[in-house]
Amino acid sequence: MAYLFTSESVSEGHPDKIADQISDALIDNFLAFDPTSKVACETLVTTGQVILAGEVKSKTYLDVQHIAREVIEKIGYTKSEYMFEAKSCGVLSAIHEQSGDINQGVERANPEDQGAGDQGMMFGYATNETQDYMPLALDLSHKLLQELAALRRENNEIKYLRPDAKSQVTLEYDNHNKPTRIDAIVISTQHDDFDEEATMLAKIKNDLVSILIPRIIAKYPQYAHLFNDKIQYHINPTGKFVIGGPHGDTGLTGRKIIVDTYGGKGAHGGGAFSGKDPSKVDRSAAYATRHIAKNLVAAGIADEILVQVSYAIGVAKPMGIYINTYGTAKVQLTDGEIAKKVENIFDMRPYFIEQRLKLRNPIYSETAAYGHMGRKSEVVTKTFTSPGGNSKTVEVELFTWEKLDFVDKVKAEFGL
Repeated sequence: MAYLFTSESVSEGHPDKIADQISDALIDNFLAFDPTSKVACETLVTTGQVILAGEVKSKTYLDVQHIAREVIEKIGYTKSEYMFEAKSCGVLSAIHEQSGDINQGVERANPEDQGAGDQGMMFGYATNETQDYMPLALDLSHKLLQELAALRRENNEIKYLRPDAKSQVTLEYDNHNKPTRIDAIVISTQHDDFDEEATMLAKIKNDLVSILIPRIIAKYPQYAHLFNDKIQYHINPTGKFVIGGPHGDTGLTGRKIIVDTYGGKGAHGGGAFSGKDPSKVDRSAAYATRHIAKNLVAAGIADEILVQVSYAIGVAKPMGIYINTYGTAKVQLTDGEIAKKVENIFDMRPYFIEQRLKLRNPIYSETAAYGHMGRKSEVVTKTFTSPGGNSKTVEVELFTWEKLDFVDKVKAEFGL
């Protein structure tokens, strides 16, 4: 029987995502000047105010206020009428030194024995329903908002857009779990004030359906067949959306964990990513399990795979690895037998995850909006400046967990 499935996304100007981006900008700056930094930094944003709190062990000092303002300006909060503006907002820091009790469980004389920074379970997921092995509804939700942000920055075809926005896509699946069409699209976008609300709502809906959607279809032709004239469009369904961003809603780091991962597909262990250095397995092991799941699906082990790993704080070796292929396995092995082979291929001790995925580099700002998974792995050059005016330029590889660099090893282990 056909069924519907929905995923949502939020823009870089959403309050929670502003918080994530500030926290990850701090992580990048700490790692740029001291790759051994241990950081857990949370951000709260509200009307005219940014509050930073967390624990840090690092050899470097940062101008956290300057970094926060740079992020806010880059997102697009540059006008006083937004009631949250890069140059004028207050920035309060309550960051202090990391607990020695926690640190003693992580650092070891032999780096390979590095313990997990916390207990917990982390999940990775992959499906072959899209080219980037991501769930389709989430992929489309992200792409709608990325294109909407591009329209806002161009300020050409649509001139009234403000940074805050949300999207949601509902897909219809057939009896074989294959997506057949888009049933509904929801977009709520912050905008400049209009004289008449009815005129405003009509214009916004018309612009998004006639400008945004054709750009998506043209840019991603592989999804063109999913669009149809029966799609239910809900554009700014509550009406006026002038008050937005941190003035309309308080934002917090780590409050969009499903947007950050798989849009409700697979599973989630509950730990957020942004603001955490890679010794925190909430982040590093979630990336590592995505890397495993994607390479397994790409190697043809199954059409859809969920990978779980779990840890005890201070212990290097994980408690166990779990695999669920949802009955789609292409090999004559049980999911438990597949898990045993995965253990032979991927060393899931924290130190080896960090080394394999190059996680002690300043690569995290790019992850903090539009999802941590399903992104393009690429090498970029980034420059950081210390409070003393010293600049450091580094070449880093982004989204290493998206690389299909273990497909051959997987095939060899499974005899494919």
